[in-house]
Amino acid sequence: MKEAIDKERIPNHIAVIMDGNGRWAQSKGAQRVFGHRNAITAVRETIEGAKTLGVKYLTLYTFSTENWSRPKLEVNAIMELLVKTLTDQVPAMIKDNIKLVTIGEFSSLPKRGQAKLREAMEKTASNDGLTLILALSYSGRWEIKEAVKSIVQKVADKKIDPEEVTEELISSHLHTQDYPDPELLIRTSGELRISNFLLWQLAYTELYFTDVLWPDFRKEHLLEAVKDFQKRERRFGKTGAQLKS
Repeated sequence: MKEAIDKERIPNHIAVIMDGNGRWAQSKGAQRVFGHRNAITAVRETIEGAKTLGVKYLTLYTFSTENWSRPKLEVNAIMELLVKTLTDQVPAMIKDNIKLVTIGEFSSLPKRGQAKLREAMEKTASNDGLTLILALSYSGRWEIKEAVKSIVQKVADKKIDPEEVTEELISSHLHTQDYPDPELLIRTSGELRISNFLLWQLAYTELYFTDVLWPDFRKEHLLEAVKDFQKRERRFGKTGAQLKS
């Protein structure tokens, strides 16, 4: 599979909706939290696979704003798991030249989680290999709402004119302003939707859906997604003939 990958057409940015932890756990007669704990291997393998392929940016939909409505026990377990994982994985990220950043409503996270995230981001800030973007307490509509509020305020303060509001200006007010739009989105567990994730940024992203539940996702599944991506013709509104010419 790795030999079939065209190294000249590796997606610069891959985003992943990591879905299926609860169903995976339930299929084994366990509580949903068991699935979240067993998803760490999938995260690690996806990061390693992306790094090996030469992907520059990897965004993982880790926790959405809607996820706060889940049972408190599950939410607390996810947050504790986040803290433990960050603590355990920072040395490996430093060693592997991985830079950690986040997008989302950072202030809504538990104080302990915020502290561990800041520590991890500070320790990996100088790394220039793969940039790992964790979407935490994030949703696409929330992000667009925040961007609109910021732009409207600048218009009200006469810092910008309404005629200056362009797609580029909107993009510059999103949490992802420092990163290119994803070229490939992967969603696991067989669900065929994007669940309020990167709504602005996914305009021309190639979508790949797999029935594999997230805890079972491995490097070979990432390679399959990239191989499928490389079969596609990305036209961005143009015709195939225009691209060839």
